[in-house]
Amino acid sequence: MRYSGIDDLLKRGSELLAKGPLALVFAEDDVEIDATLRHNMQLGFAQTIVFMLPEFDLAQDVADRVIRVDANIARDIPRETIVNRIIERAPGVWLYVCYNAEFLFFPFCETRTVGELLAFHTEERRDAMLCFAVDVYAGDLNAHPGAVCIEDAYLDRSGYYALGRIDPATNHPKDRQLDFFGGLRWRYEEHVPPERRKIDRIALFRAKPGLQMRDDHTFNDEEYNTYACPWHNNLTAAVISFRTAKALKRNPGSTYQIETFHWHNSVPFEWHSRQLLDLGLMEPGQWF
Repeated sequence: MRYSGIDDLLKRGSELLAKGPLALVFAEDDVEIDATLRHNMQLGFAQTIVFMLPEFDLAQDVADRVIRVDANIARDIPRETIVNRIIERAPGVWLYVCYNAEFLFFPFCETRTVGELLAFHTEERRDAMLCFAVDVYAGDLNAHPGAVCIEDAYLDRSGYYALGRIDPATNHPKDRQLDFFGGLRWRYEEHVPPERRKIDRIALFRAKPGLQMRDDHTFNDEEYNTYACPWHNNLTAAVISFRTAKALKRNPGSTYQIETFHWHNSVPFEWHSRQLLDLGLMEPGQWF
């Protein structure tokens, strides 16, 4: 199913937004689009909607199962504008937002669906879930100069930390909000603008009237930006992302300074939630 733009989707395909959870995928380039969409479909999203340039191709098995919307998110319409328009039309529906070459993992995702995850999260009276964008990168940049290789992916096993998120109105830390750092954005921070160095995202959230996503993956409702409820720890998830590695190797200011992303804390990514739980990169909360 294909639409000529977000206006066309909201006009002719509004019934597709009525039942979630929905995955919204924004293709910045043509790298691993098919793999990203297949991963989302395996997790059990009711619909996967991909926003991509008209000239990008999809594999036939993917094209038959996803909703494709023509869009140039780099130039014509920002990601958050599209998301906010969908929020208006899908009250009460859970949404997931990611880019191509990004893969959602949550506790026990090998045997449980994203619908089961969000049903439990809803029962805990949570309308949003903190996610960490965990940088992964190709182990051999000579063989994979674009820094993307699913079969040879590595991540950092340490080097992650959090700082209190200061409220500019009071100059005090916000309640249950932290700024998280680590991965390639930390190791190569001289090449990353300060406003793009955080790895925390509210990538999973439930739409409601008046809700607005900002360009830093946070929302105008401060409770959505918290990592847990006041009573106990809640579930968190991880978005395994090649996005930073891609950018560092494409940027003329950094590409020639990076011969390899390997360091002493690099480990192969096993593509399994257990590894992420063991490394403390996501939290099962009370979900066992």
